[in-house]
Amino acid sequence: MSQPESGEFASLPEPAEFVSLPEPAEFVSLPEPAEFVSLPEPAEFASLPDLASRRLGGSVVFANDELFAEKENLIKPGPPAFAADAFGNKGKVYDGWETRRRREAGHDHAIVRLGCPGTVRGIVVDTSFFRGNYPPEISVDGLCADGYPSPAELAGMRWQKLVAKTAAAGDALNSYPVSDPRRWTHVRLSIHPDGGVARLRVHGEVVPDPAFMTGTVDLAAMANGGRVIGCSDAFYSSPSNLIMPGLARVMSDGWESARRRGPGNDYVVVQLAAAGRPRYVEVDTSYFVGNAPGWIELSAVGGVGDDDLAWGPLLPRTRAQPDTRHRFLIDELGQVTRVRLDVFPDGGLARLKVYGEVTAEAAAALAKRWQDTTP
Repeated sequence: MSQPESGEFASLPEPAEFVSLPEPAEFVSLPEPAEFVSLPEPAEFASLPDLASRRLGGSVVFANDELFAEKENLIKPGPPAFAADAFGNKGKVYDGWETRRRREAGHDHAIVRLGCPGTVRGIVVDTSFFRGNYPPEISVDGLCADGYPSPAELAGMRWQKLVAKTAAAGDALNSYPVSDPRRWTHVRLSIHPDGGVARLRVHGEVVPDPAFMTGTVDLAAMANGGRVIGCSDAFYSSPSNLIMPGLARVMSDGWESARRRGPGNDYVVVQLAAAGRPRYVEVDTSYFVGNAPGWIELSAVGGVGDDDLAWGPLLPRTRAQPDTRHRFLIDELGQVTRVRLDVFPDGGLARLKVYGEVTAEAAAALAKRWQDTTP
């Protein structure tokens, strides 16, 4: 049998005859991000402690649904991550909290027990990497509870509105200021109707329970109400790490400045939880092996306002060793409200602790604040 010429069977239509799909521009008409992302930046309150952080003792005690991603991710200290090829048995793996697609009325929610009781100044609902599965609206409620109630007990308590139901954007830091001056122990994040949230940040001021501020306490500790109010350089990590609970586990748990190439030195200023009389201090350089400061120095001030800052020596300039917990007794001093830690010339520290007793006048002020902030 003779073979056909190639022209006898090469008669398929040209691609132009059957490929007539519309160009992407004809059906992709989603709005530009600028059209729907109009929420305020979190800068006004983001420098305050994150009361919900796991590092401060926060915990996600309940979520009505977490099929796609675990509720505990909400309060992880670090920023969310994304791996495009990460899939599990339930679908795409997200670094956040994600619920299933809701097919009935209602909404999903998660309850966070704050690491420390405090007043909330602003909330950030971070939907990073949630683009087609973020909640279009959110709301946040607060609760001040005694003791350690269970999720079932929390459900029956009276919650107060902190953020009314409002819009949220996908793959964005959604920032919501809070003006309520009362003290809270729990927050409830509601997503309407469902979806995913990467992180929940609850920025505010710790209100310490005066019952636990007796005897010798760490006056600088964030958990007691201490906070960083000044810093010369935070290139590698936040100075607020210095007053976090417990010991550092790695170098990044501390504060580290950039290498200084000119004159001068770096420093951190800490507002103490209450006016007190320091007895001893701990300056910890753990995990800082080749980048600890050469010397350290501590100064203190006893005033309560910016116009009353007569700084005096607390610890003279002292040689520091790398990867070491240094402890120094402090000579008898009067009232101290702020401390300044100078490092020479630069470097990193893991922790700063200032142990002492709260003055009688400051203890009375703590008790009044506790009472005044009770819902």
